Amino acid sequence: MNAIASPEVVTSDDILLTLCRSVSEVLSNTTDSTIRHSGMVRRISQTKLKPDIGCFSVFDGGFSGLVLLNFSGEAAVEIYRKYMLNMNFKESELAFTHTSDDVSNVMGELTNQIIGDFIFKVSRELQTSINQSQPKMLSINKALNISIDANLDNPVMSRMAFMTEDNHTFYMEFSMDKSEFVRLEEPDPEEDYDPDVLLAKHGS
Repeated sequence: MNAIASPEVVTSDDILLTLCRSVSEVLSNTTDSTIRHSGMVRRISQTKLKPDIGCFSVFDGGFSGLVLLNFSGEAAVEIYRKYMLNMNFKESELAFTHTSDDVSNVMGELTNQIIGDFIFKVSRELQTSINQSQPKMLSINKALNISIDANLDNPVMSRMAFMTEDNHTFYMEFSMDKSEFVRLEEPDPEEDYDPDVLLAKHGS
């Protein structure tokens, strides 16, 4: 008798890794530099917005969750300037401090691209629909506790460190229910998601 193959299981940690890859890939591509994430994740008891620039977005649908990105001023300015130079702006036209509106606007746009890329990948993998709130970007001077009703019954909260090409550190914090998604069968090709539709929906 042939053994029955074990179904493929996607866990909360797999979803976290997908999010980490979206952060690294989107920022690396848009800044033409190397953004890398740690190979270790830290479990945390609560999520916080922290100085100097923080952004958050809430998910619901196929699963619910909360993602935060906390940038130091140095990391934000480096990413902003490399992004703008990659877009062929002149260096003399660029801001130098993280308190500039230009820096906040660019970081908000990049965060939106990250979330859009993540939702596209996860929606395709899990064959489900996921909605997001518009990312909110704040320039802050002290840590803030964020308590948002994301309908989480058994949340797993994680913090991942990222490093820019110039060795500036920033952090992503992610909270979602501890979950497993079990693939029972492969999707039909004609039912696959249209990437243009998903990316347009999320403003990327």
